[in-house]
Amino acid sequence: AIDSDGAGGKCLRAGFSGASDKAGGPLAQRESEGKYSNISMSGQDVFKWAVRAVPQVVRQSLDQADLTVDDVDWLVLHQANKRILASAADRLKIPSEKIITNISRYGNTSAGSIPLALDEAVRSGQIKSGDIIATAGFGAGLTCASAVFYWD
Repeated sequence: AIDSDGAGGKCLRAGFSGASDKAGGPLAQRESEGKYSNISMSGQDVFKWAVRAVPQVVRQSLDQADLTVDDVDWLVLHQANKRILASAADRLKIPSEKIITNISRYGNTSAGSIPLALDEAVRSGQIKSGDIIATAGFGAGLTCASAVFYWD
């Protein structure tokens, strides 16, 4: 499942200034014609959106897979911060023991957070063959997506 809220784009974004056709021309030419600014974020707005959007897309993925929250063995979310993880899991009624988290060791590793957390949980033996994993990532735009799968 995937969802977005373009109206919230101002809450988490990296602006671009320069040439409007970023895809045209040689790489060196494109780089000299524009640049991205630093990421800007309204943390409170992103938090409020994420704790609503993440459970919603996870439920949509579960519905599409003919599964329920009770079927989920592990919840692996984008490791943005502990409060978002806990609040999203709470809204899903998934107990904290089923949340895979490594944010206290690595911080927010951006787009790599789900694969890193998943790899670490598999290598440690926490996730086993046959387990049902619910994942969700979210970020700029504002965008949110979820996938549910059996670990083999």
